[in-house]
Amino acid sequence: MNEDHYIKKIDRVTSILTQLQTKSIVRAQDLAEKFDVSIRTIYRDIKTLENAGIPIFGEAGSGYSLVDGYKLPPVMFTKEEVLSFITAEKLMQKFSHESIDAHYNSAMEKVKAVIRNSEKHLVTTIENQIDIYSYRPKNSDNVKNIIPIILESIAEKNQLKISYKNVKDENSERIIEAVGIFYEVNYWYMMAFCTMRKDFRQFRIDRILKIEKTQNSFHQEYGNVGDYRKKSKNQKVNVKLLVEKKILPFLVNSKKYYGLISEEENGNRMLMTFETEWIDEGFPRWLITFADFAEILEPEYLKDTMNDLIAQISNQLNKK
Repeated sequence: MNEDHYIKKIDRVTSILTQLQTKSIVRAQDLAEKFDVSIRTIYRDIKTLENAGIPIFGEAGSGYSLVDGYKLPPVMFTKEEVLSFITAEKLMQKFSHESIDAHYNSAMEKVKAVIRNSEKHLVTTIENQIDIYSYRPKNSDNVKNIIPIILESIAEKNQLKISYKNVKDENSERIIEAVGIFYEVNYWYMMAFCTMRKDFRQFRIDRILKIEKTQNSFHQEYGNVGDYRKKSKNQKVNVKLLVEKKILPFLVNSKKYYGLISEEENGNRMLMTFETEWIDEGFPRWLITFADFAEILEPEYLKDTMNDLIAQISNQLNKK
């Protein structure tokens, strides 16, 4: 066997050890797929670790874990991994939710504590050379530590009781079963099954006034949060716009989000067709950012909505 084979094996065995440190159970099948090797190779790698004195509990066909109570020395990070941590930290500072900021900062301090001394200067040098510019609104939680509470309820499969204020400033009490959280267009949201509505709903986290875990458990396996965001049952409205081609490069990242389903050339303009659930609020506010380059073909009442929105903006700007 050549030197390259041994280097790959050392890397793989080291990675398997890291997996054992971070997960309660590690299946040979999952490791084989992760490293693109046979299950038999994984069995040999596990044996290599055992021969090196690592106490591994488990057997082929079930799963492996480190013997409870066994402690390993802290892992050492590569230079590339250290740089990725610094970059991720900058992103977290701009886009994380305030209820997890302190927890993340504490975790990063522990990560930095085990970085080699030779890499600590790298951290100090690079931290000031990375910045993230964000114009998202800064919202304060009504509830302290809200995201950890939501995530704990998912892990423990306990229902939550919330007091929620909707966009119309109407308050309601709900018993929900949280599916997951997601970040979208400057806000954090929770997707959950609402026991009152008997359907899935999304709740903007900064509009939750109170939240508490109940003693009521639920047994439904809901799967991935993204699956439910794609299954919205809100009525969709078709919108047709004639948009000047010169503005199209500025719409690349947003047009699909707002429901673009087709584009067709029309001289120096593009006929764009959308299916949107946000015809009353979100879509008009997006359209106003390029309305001087667009003609509304349908629905006709969207023109009235836009005129009302422009009038509101004008009144706001002319206030003294």
